[in-house]
Amino acid sequence: MTTDTARWVLGVDSGGSGLRIAAAAVPADGGDPVESDAVETAEPVATGDGGIDADDLLGKVLPAARRLLDAAGAGSFTAVCVGAAGMASLGADLRARLPRGLRDALGVRRLALAADGVTAYAGAVGQHPGAVVAAGTGMIAVGTGLDAAGWRRADGWGHLLGDCGGGAWIGRAGLEAAMRAFDGRRGGSAALLARMEAVFGTGTQMPGLLYPRTDRPAVLASFAPEVARCAPHDPVAAGILTEAGEHIAAAAVAVCPADPGSSVALTGGLFGIGEPLLAPLRAELAVRLPRARVSSATATPLAGALRIAAALAAEELVLPVERGMLDVW
Repeated sequence: MTTDTARWVLGVDSGGSGLRIAAAAVPADGGDPVESDAVETAEPVATGDGGIDADDLLGKVLPAARRLLDAAGAGSFTAVCVGAAGMASLGADLRARLPRGLRDALGVRRLALAADGVTAYAGAVGQHPGAVVAAGTGMIAVGTGLDAAGWRRADGWGHLLGDCGGGAWIGRAGLEAAMRAFDGRRGGSAALLARMEAVFGTGTQMPGLLYPRTDRPAVLASFAPEVARCAPHDPVAAGILTEAGEHIAAAAVAVCPADPGSSVALTGGLFGIGEPLLAPLRAELAVRLPRARVSSATATPLAGALRIAAALAAEELVLPVERGMLDVW
C-alpha cells in the first residue's frame, strides 16, 4: 500500500514485560488499519517519582518510529496512540511531556494516551459496547455501555495493590507455596518447589534473586506458566489458578455493562497458559454473568492502539474520552 492511498498511524503498547511498536496504513476509503511488523523491546519503560518516565518511553519509541516510517516510505504519522500499563495512576509525566515530545520529533498533531485496558478493549471489542479483561503480567478489566458515558474499570492497580489473578499474582502465589514447602510449613507444594529450584535457585537464594530487581512483576509473572504446568497433578497449583479465575471473573463482573447480550473478551498473554486457568475462569463467568458472551480476543492491545490512532486520524473516535483512561490531543 502506498502513501498515495493511505495515511500512516503509529501504535505503542507498553506493559510490564516490554514495549511493542507498530505502524499501520489506514486506507483512504476507511477500513481497518493494515499493521506492519512490530518492533519489540524486552525491557519495560522505567517508572520514577513522576510515574511512567516520558524520556525513557520516548527514547525507546522514537528510533523504532523512524525505522517504521522509513520502511513504509511515509513522510509522517497522521496520528499516534500510546497505550501503557499504569496510565491512569502513573501517567502524569506522559500526559505532561509526551504530546510535545512526539510533535517536535515526529510532527505528530493527533495523539491519544490510553490505559492498557482501553487499548485491549479497542483491540477486542472495537468501538462497540462490552467489556474486556486484559491479563498479562498484570490484570485489568474495563467496559463501557451503550450510552458510552464513561469507562468502568476494575483492578489494574499494580502487583503490590492488586492485579489479582494476573501473571505476577499467580507467579508470586506459586513461589510462596514453594517457599512454604522449602520451610516445611503447611500449604506448601513440593512440585512448585522443584520448579522454583529448577528455574531460579534454592529458597535461601530467592530474596537476593528477587528483591533487588526493578522488573519484579515480570520476574514473578515468568513463574505463572510453571504453576500451570504443575496444576494437573498438584492440588496447590490447581487451587492457585482456581482462585486466579475467581479474581479475574470478579473484575469482569464489576465492569460488564447491563446491556443485553454484552460481550466479555479475554485478551493478553496470560491466557496462553491454557485450560488450567481458562476452565475455572469460564466456570465462574458462567455462574456470575450467565447472559454474557465470553470469547477470546482476536486482536491484541497493540492492534487496539492502532485502531484508536486510525479513528483519531479519521475524526471517527467514539470511545469515551476520559482523563487517565483515554486522553486525546
